[in-house]
Amino acid sequence: MGPGLFEVGDEHFQHLFDGQALIHKFDLKNGQVTYYRKFIRTDAYVRAMTENRVVITEFGTAAYPDPCKNIFSRFFTYFRGIEVTDNCLVNVYPIGEDFYAVTETNYITKVDPDSLETLKKVDLCKYLSVNGVTAHPHTERDGTLYNIGNCFGKNMSLAYNIVKIPPVPKDKSDPIEKSQVLVQLPSSERLKPSYVHSFGMTDNYFVFVEQPVKINLLKFLSAWSFRGATYMDCFEPNASMGTWFHLASKEPAGYLSSHKFRTSAFNLFHHINAYEDEGFIVVDLCAWKGHEFVYNYLYLANVKEEWEEVKKAAARAPQPEVRRYVLPLDIHREDRGKNLVSLSYTTATAVLHSDGTIWLEPEVLFSGPRQAFEFPQINYSKCCGKKYSFAYGLGLNHFIPDRIVKLNVQTKETWVWQEEDSYPSEPLFVPSPGATEEDDGVLLSIVVKPGAQRPGSLLVLDARNLTELARAEVNTIIPITLHGTYKP
Repeated sequence: MGPGLFEVGDEHFQHLFDGQALIHKFDLKNGQVTYYRKFIRTDAYVRAMTENRVVITEFGTAAYPDPCKNIFSRFFTYFRGIEVTDNCLVNVYPIGEDFYAVTETNYITKVDPDSLETLKKVDLCKYLSVNGVTAHPHTERDGTLYNIGNCFGKNMSLAYNIVKIPPVPKDKSDPIEKSQVLVQLPSSERLKPSYVHSFGMTDNYFVFVEQPVKINLLKFLSAWSFRGATYMDCFEPNASMGTWFHLASKEPAGYLSSHKFRTSAFNLFHHINAYEDEGFIVVDLCAWKGHEFVYNYLYLANVKEEWEEVKKAAARAPQPEVRRYVLPLDIHREDRGKNLVSLSYTTATAVLHSDGTIWLEPEVLFSGPRQAFEFPQINYSKCCGKKYSFAYGLGLNHFIPDRIVKLNVQTKETWVWQEEDSYPSEPLFVPSPGATEEDDGVLLSIVVKPGAQRPGSLLVLDARNLTELARAEVNTIIPITLHGTYKP
């Protein structure tokens, strides 16, 4: 999935995450590769095409009343409030036997994975107490799906709900209709929940990182009552809270309120993996230092600048690191002031303070000046929630994706695929049939090479050493893609 349309009529979308949702498919059958793509026929897209203008407010672009209407009609339209977008450009994944294109609101869109036709829009609010959910759920082997989103808790305070969608029932009914809230986690600020893009899951626990990028609920509600504001206008940093880690158990489901983990401020979009080891939970993630929102630097006006200007902006932005945090499960009062982490293979620390909080310091697994390891992937079917060795990511050079990186999270060794004037996307890991080694498989990435005779391609790399195995080239430009899935 990704954004595929940034202009409607005479109007331009302003942010990278505003473009209308375009679904891409490379179909590998009988030694042939066929490329397909279609715009998802969301309400946002259909109405924009019909009226030849931006009709529904997107992440960083405000929709305004139709200028062709008379003055009274436009006046009342201003006070009608913003409609929540269903522009599902972020990811596509299976729920039961169906596939859904998603963003981060309460709307998901069912699509046909064969024809790419749009089938139906689903409002999760009909089944769950959430204002929206992330585009990065976790899935068990039996098909059980977990996700997290913010919600209204007691006394109009905000909270976070971890939700569960069961596998396909025996009667083949829609598993979404059987969705339930599994556990609720508190918000550190009553009217300002944190932005949530992903979460961690081990065999027995959920890991939620509450970051200092906040959604100002009062701004949010006022934006909904008066047009001209966007989602981006409702975000604000909290310079004093730092970052909080929350734990919840799976069975029985419950919030571990006695475990209060704190650390310095960072932005978080993507967890890599989390696992349990000798009474500790190890959490690997892609961090951006500080409390300023990284998305502030992803307006199209910024990323379309000359290269030197892009580099200057990236130098001002929060700086990226791959970090490992270790959270102790067994905590005793007599251990105050001591490092509780006893795992021999990490330098991460956890120190119990007198107020009962545990201060975490990470081990840095990967770091380079303005070089990010992002859009991480692992051998999910084998390693999700387990101790593992390898992560695969998209290398961002001053926010520009120009390489694919393999990282050994135990030794910090890296491998790189890079090609001049080529811009890859998230590398999807597909294990070899019958594989026994963790990195026995291939990586799939869509590569764009502007100016080439065939500027778009599906790249297939050997996951062991990042050597090229194959490439399927197409004679069309492929817009930027965000996240996707491999369907056997």
